Amino acid sequence: MPLPKSMIEAELPARAQQGDENALAALIARMMPAIRKGAADCTAPGLDFDDAVQEGLIGLFRAVREYDPAAGPTFAGFAAASIRHAQQDARRAALRKKHAPLNFSVPLPDAQQSTDTRPGPEEIAISGEQYADTMRRMQTELSELERRVLMAGLEGRTPAQTCQKCGQCLGPCPPQAAWRTKPLGFR
Repeated sequence: MPLPKSMIEAELPARAQQGDENALAALIARMMPAIRKGAADCTAPGLDFDDAVQEGLIGLFRAVREYDPAAGPTFAGFAAASIRHAQQDARRAALRKKHAPLNFSVPLPDAQQSTDTRPGPEEIAISGEQYADTMRRMQTELSELERRVLMAGLEGRTPAQTCQKCGQCLGPCPPQAAWRTKPLGFR
């Protein structure tokens, strides 16, 4: 139900100035069509519709704070002028040449869209720690023969070539040593 015009002009601004949130909400609801119309007229590169609406609301808050009924104009006229001035100031600021690089620039690609596949500093540090941990585990959890078999496998040697390199086909067979390294995550 719309509020009577006399209440808008006299009572609501005074109550809003005293901090009554309901009165302020009623003023915002009453003035929102004018704020939206002004915002539609003030859009420009660097000032979209929502920003212009925000500027209009700031103008309305300024009107509520500065309105003096003894000064002469009605609150609706004073608020409309304050809203219009705030939106026009924002439009002028957005159209200044110093903002042109911001208004017409192309956004940078997101980090996820980057084509650079090189690892970053964090990934390098984590890889270094993982490598050090793997080397420590190889020294402490594998026997000498198991380490030689693992290294031969990493070099691409076949089991027969590994047997020749180790020279121990009479003892534990190198394939058995390779099998022992699998649960440890080395192969």
